[in-house]
Amino acid sequence: LVVKRSMDRIRTMHAGSLPRPTDIRELVAARAAGEVQDEEKLASGLDEAVAEIVRQQIECGIDSINDGELSKTNFSNYAKERLGGTELRTFGPGEGPEPQQISGRDRVAFPGYFSSGAGAGGARPRDKQTFCIAPVTYTGHDALQRDIANFRAALAGVTDQEPFLPSVAPGSIEHWMWNEHYATQEEFVYAIAEAMHEEYKAVADAGFTLQIDDPDMFDSYQIHTNFDMATYRKYAELRIDALNHALRDIPREQIRLHVCWGSYHGPHRFDVPLSEVVDLFLKVKAQAYSIEASNPRHEHEWSVWKNVKLPDGATLIPGVVGHASDFIEHPELVAERLMRYAGIVGRENLMAGTDCGIGPRVGHPSIAWAKFQAMSEGAQLASAQLWS
Repeated sequence: LVVKRSMDRIRTMHAGSLPRPTDIRELVAARAAGEVQDEEKLASGLDEAVAEIVRQQIECGIDSINDGELSKTNFSNYAKERLGGTELRTFGPGEGPEPQQISGRDRVAFPGYFSSGAGAGGARPRDKQTFCIAPVTYTGHDALQRDIANFRAALAGVTDQEPFLPSVAPGSIEHWMWNEHYATQEEFVYAIAEAMHEEYKAVADAGFTLQIDDPDMFDSYQIHTNFDMATYRKYAELRIDALNHALRDIPREQIRLHVCWGSYHGPHRFDVPLSEVVDLFLKVKAQAYSIEASNPRHEHEWSVWKNVKLPDGATLIPGVVGHASDFIEHPELVAERLMRYAGIVGRENLMAGTDCGIGPRVGHPSIAWAKFQAMSEGAQLASAQLWS
């Protein structure tokens, strides 16, 4: 299997997380918390829910489809549940490490906004935190194989769609886990990379496109408010090298990278500019590169690609619908965005995507599905022009 290219029309994808049925979400959360619940009921429910989520994606005209990440508590925290050498520790009031905010620089500039409760930015929790206290190992084999089996069963009879499963990058896992075992952060992130290699390889060996989610590639600039650009780049490069190490024996043609600037609703005034990091983005071993591109902070950065050459045979996937607003993008706007990129990178090197995982980040599941429909219709409009 290789990542499918837009050879006769603009193909479409989404970044991963889809609307979770309430009962499934509650059962998955209970399992993650170690509470007693019905494993058989959860397994049966996931079988049905994944089959339904596959059907809905195809119905909306999405070409690259996944399992909606329905078995995971969220797109990033699931990884902690699949790694050994960790401990969940509870702190008393005022105790524990300082939280790290993906909206860090924004919080310094707009303290009133965030203290009012208007801004929702992810942070390491103060009360409970996952610590690395021993060598990191991968322990998620059974959970991963259940995901693969459920998804494969749901794909029966599906032919034209490109199936993918997402997995989180080592650097983004590191953000949510404190190191108390390794002598350096470099050793720590490489240990995570070595462990997650087992998941990455299993997804690829199962015949699916492997999507690497790495929001902290960019939002670490917000997190570390004391970094200047040179320090940030050195920090990011180390974690990109660790990611490439984890991808070492997986065919580039099976790998897609997705990045964003954190999906929190807030100012994003201090997001690192794409022009400063696009070379790092393309340094990751991948065939397709999915990037946030449709919200008011980043839409103008389409022009960056005028001066950037994609790796040979690579596909660019700009987000043409997003999670920043519950407005449903008009298909003609989607087509306009796609035409702009096609004029720069070429129609066959382009795919339509989303800024981030829309499912849990918009006001209601019906909004997410309407956005996907608008994306599909916009891609059809652009395709009609590009292949007329």
